[in-house]
Amino acid sequence: MITFETISTKVRTGQRISTEEALFLFRSNDLLIIGELAALVNERKNSTNVYFNVNRHINPTNICVNRCAFCAFSRTVGEDGAYTLALDEICLRAREAEEEGATEVHIVGGLHPDLPFEFYEETLCAIRRTAPKLHIKAFTVVEIEYFSRISGLTVEKVLDRLMNSGLGSMPGGGAEILVEEVRNKICPEKISGAHWLEIIRLAHLAGLKTNATMLYGHVETVSDRVAHMEMLRILQDETGCFQAFIPLAFQAENSDLKLDLKGTSGLDDLKTLAIARIFLDNFPHIKAYWVMLGEKIAQVSLAFGVNDLDGTVVEEKIGHDAGASSPQSLTKEGIIRLIKHAGKIPVERDTLYHPIRNY
Repeated sequence: MITFETISTKVRTGQRISTEEALFLFRSNDLLIIGELAALVNERKNSTNVYFNVNRHINPTNICVNRCAFCAFSRTVGEDGAYTLALDEICLRAREAEEEGATEVHIVGGLHPDLPFEFYEETLCAIRRTAPKLHIKAFTVVEIEYFSRISGLTVEKVLDRLMNSGLGSMPGGGAEILVEEVRNKICPEKISGAHWLEIIRLAHLAGLKTNATMLYGHVETVSDRVAHMEMLRILQDETGCFQAFIPLAFQAENSDLKLDLKGTSGLDDLKTLAIARIFLDNFPHIKAYWVMLGEKIAQVSLAFGVNDLDGTVVEEKIGHDAGASSPQSLTKEGIIRLIKHAGKIPVERDTLYHPIRNY
């Protein structure tokens, strides 16, 4: 019989909880007990340190051949609001980021029907020339698969060429919910969950560190969330190359799903982050993406097992196009203040979690 006592014993003795026990936690309303267990797991792994980095997001284009039901970012060629940044503009933003103290540029975009694979290689090479101190974290698994299709190259060769051009790591987007039944409802044009896992596995084998995301709060059930996390936990047992798990709170406002859904609640956000910390015992970091959660929930989550607040971001488009009400950027000082007021130690890091400075 599953009880809080049996789960607590497992957590306190460092044992892995089962999918059934994770479901028990999701179906419970005792948020404080769940948070206490998550905080214990996190403290063992990260003490009182909370990481952040100084980074900038660049979305080269919002033109995309897919039309995912949850996405408010994508456009078709010629549609109002559609854009594609010139290479000079991308480099200008990267140079500005480096001059402002950023250590990372985060690049994801739509699946443009007309840009060749070589454009993305040129983009990485140009950024590396223009802003050589920046680590380039770029491209979702969905983009990597698309590059393979349009180039006729294998995924392994695409990854090799991108790494030779300057790719340093991958953000882990496009996972949404890996359960096929859900995926067929919200993003049927995207690659399957199994294909996503296989490509991320190939990225790990190529030597790339990645994150892993989960879009929650739409049509999925808590069973789907646990199944998603179980798939990630199994792959992490094999490769060990996931750095952080990032639950992304669904933004319903401008989505095609908005008529049926209202998005997440603060209670759901905190519970999801906390259970992720308990369940994903082989992930070093759980990240609260303040862009989609808002600053206050992200700050409270630091008492619920979270140890990373992402970064300064500067210009976030995807979540805000969907209706996120958070600022488009936070200053370094603002992030430090959020962390300190939560009673934690702010640690500026690079993309690969090497500490740069403790505050």
